[in-house]
Amino acid sequence: MTPLMPKDIPPRGFAGLRVLAFESRRNREMAKLISNHGGRPIVAPSMREVPLESNTEALTFARSLVTGDVDIIIFLTGVGTRALARVMETVVPRQEIVDALRRVPVVARGPKPVAALQEMGVPVTLQVPEPNTWREVLHALDEKKDLLPLDGRRVAVQEYGASNPELLVGLAERGARVMRVPVYQWALPEDTGPLRAAVDAIAGGEVDVVLFTTSVQVTHLLQIAREMKLEAVVRDGFKRMAIGSIGPVTSRALREHGFTADFEPPHPKMGILVAEAAARGAQVLVLKRGS
Repeated sequence: MTPLMPKDIPPRGFAGLRVLAFESRRNREMAKLISNHGGRPIVAPSMREVPLESNTEALTFARSLVTGDVDIIIFLTGVGTRALARVMETVVPRQEIVDALRRVPVVARGPKPVAALQEMGVPVTLQVPEPNTWREVLHALDEKKDLLPLDGRRVAVQEYGASNPELLVGLAERGARVMRVPVYQWALPEDTGPLRAAVDAIAGGEVDVVLFTTSVQVTHLLQIAREMKLEAVVRDGFKRMAIGSIGPVTSRALREHGFTADFEPPHPKMGILVAEAAARGAQVLVLKRGS
C-alpha cells in the first residue's frame, strides 16, 4: 500500500476537492458549508417530500387518539410530526389533538421531534439518544419497560419516507399491537437534471468526495444511474471517491447497495459531516488512489 505522505495531503480542509452532496431542502446551506471548508461544491437535489394524497392511516390515527385507543406514540421525525398534526387538524380541532397527546406517553427519536412537540405544548415522556436508530428506540423502551410496558399495548409509530420493518418487528416481538402512521413519502425531484449531471460527473471521474445525509439519496442516485445505463460505471467510480455518511442508518443503506462509508461524524449533523469530510477526505483519497 502506498504510504501516507504529508505532501500528498492538502494542508487545509478540502483544498479544492470536488465534493458532491444530494441535499434538497438545505442544498444552499450544504454548498456554503463545503465552500467554507475549501471545497468545490456539486449539490444535486435528489428527493422531495410528497404528502400522501389520501392519508387514511393518519386520519384513522387521529380518531383513535381522541377516543383513547392509542396507548403509546413514537414520533420519528420533526418534519413528520408537524405534517401529522396538519393532517389530523383536517378532522379534529388542534386543541383537542394537543389535549389527547398530553394524555398519552410520547416517545421522541431525537431532538427534532422533541422540538416539534414542544411547539405544540406536548411533553415528551422518553427521548431516544443518539444515533437515534431503531436499535436505540427499542433499547430505550426496554430500559423503561416498567414505565412504558409494550405487551398488549397499542403503539402508534409515525413513519418517515420508507417504513422501518426492524422497528415494527421489534415492537411486535415485545407484545405491542403496532399501528403504522405514514405521513409523507419521498419521490424523485421534479427536475432530475442536477441528479443526472451528478451521475455523469461520477462516471467521468469528476468527483473526489461524496456525502450522503439520508438513505433515500443512495436509492435515488442509483435509480437515476440505472435509467441512464450508467450504474456499473457509477459503482466503479465510488471506488475512487471518499464516501461520507451522516450516520448508521445511511451507512447501512450504503452497505445494502454494495458500498462502504469511509467516515461518519461523531454526531449525525450536516455541519459536522462536512467538517469530518474536510478533515479526512484527502487521506482517504490517498489510500484509494495512491499518491
